[in-house]
Amino acid sequence: MSLWKKWLLELYCLGSLPWRRRAAAQWTAAARAPVMVLFYHRVADTHPNAWTCSRRDFAHGIEWIKSHCDVVSLAEAQRRITSGVNHRPAVAITFDDGYAENMEFALPLLVRENVPCTYFVASSFVLEQRPFPHDEALGVPLAPNTPEQLRQIAEWGIEIGAHTRSHADLGSIQEEGRLYNEVVGSAEDLADLLGRPIRYFAFPYGQWGNLNPRAFQLAREAGFASVCSAYGGYNFPGEDAFHLQRIHGDPELVRLKNWLTVDPRKLHLPRYEYAARPTASRATGAVSR
Repeated sequence: MSLWKKWLLELYCLGSLPWRRRAAAQWTAAARAPVMVLFYHRVADTHPNAWTCSRRDFAHGIEWIKSHCDVVSLAEAQRRITSGVNHRPAVAITFDDGYAENMEFALPLLVRENVPCTYFVASSFVLEQRPFPHDEALGVPLAPNTPEQLRQIAEWGIEIGAHTRSHADLGSIQEEGRLYNEVVGSAEDLADLLGRPIRYFAFPYGQWGNLNPRAFQLAREAGFASVCSAYGGYNFPGEDAFHLQRIHGDPELVRLKNWLTVDPRKLHLPRYEYAARPTASRATGAVSR
């Protein structure tokens, strides 16, 4: 972020601070504090790109989050949303794709700090040990996690989730068999590898155009506990706990603070409606083999 953009954002945060404080007090009094889910991809100090956060920025962000919010697992985030009661802002940490470099700093830091995490993996890149096309397009074929690393991550107590087999844009797929292969098949791959059920699924890209109502339905039918998007937005107690809206774990601390103290502009983001569903339901199953 350029210096002048950072300065403008700081001014915006300062100007909206009275509103943020009033809103936070009202939500706390009503036990309806927001439940926020962050997503990261890669934490490393080499080959910076739009989906990489430096070690320093990641550590500073986690430190700020721990001091200002309840840090929770996705299961606890769902419980608070479903119960309709949350007294303090809560944050769940997730990662997408499955980069080997996350083993070097980010994941050990989370384990050391007792920060729950869900780690979404595109299964074919791990099993076939090939780089992601978006990295190859930049001329930097970064290594995915190995199967052995995924087993180690699971042993650390980090939840492994499915992120399709091929990092596909599910919004562009209408053929039932392909959708099933990407959504349910990816979880079956990981369940076979790890010997444990896979409870969570995250859409690659995760914007409105990348979502698919039938993929949501397949995930529910397969027994996933929740499905995650990535277009931003807050989850409030009493809302749909099956679809968890996620916010980018921005490396700029000023922007991360802006998101996590509830930017009033984000409250106007519409929620993606994928199908009619009972508002108080909670899935508790998992995909296993």
